[in-house]
Amino acid sequence: MSESRTIKKYPNRRLYDTVESRYITLADIRRLVLERIDFVVIDKKTQSDITRTILLQVIAEQEHGAESLMSRDFLSQVIRSYGGPTRGVIGNYLEQSLRQFSNQDGRGPQG
Repeated sequence: MSESRTIKKYPNRRLYDTVESRYITLADIRRLVLERIDFVVIDKKTQSDITRTILLQVIAEQEHGAESLMSRDFLSQVIRSYGGPTRGVIGNYLEQSLRQFSNQDGRGPQG
């Protein structure tokens, strides 16, 4: 497996793809995910891994548009699960469920 592509997030909120040597958008991040290109997003100022935060922004953008997937009730339940004793169990369950669905959907293993 090749090394993860590094995306740098600058203080001006812009994302820079170090492989393509250009600034990219959340739509480009979505494309990387759809094309199953492994990447990591690093905050240029703090050097911390902010990949999950950027992926959540992509999801928020999708949910705001016409391609909404998650109901208001579902999102409320997810928020309520944070900090609770079942947080890890719920996260694992959702991840495994989506992986199984993708396998049945003919898209193959997810990771």
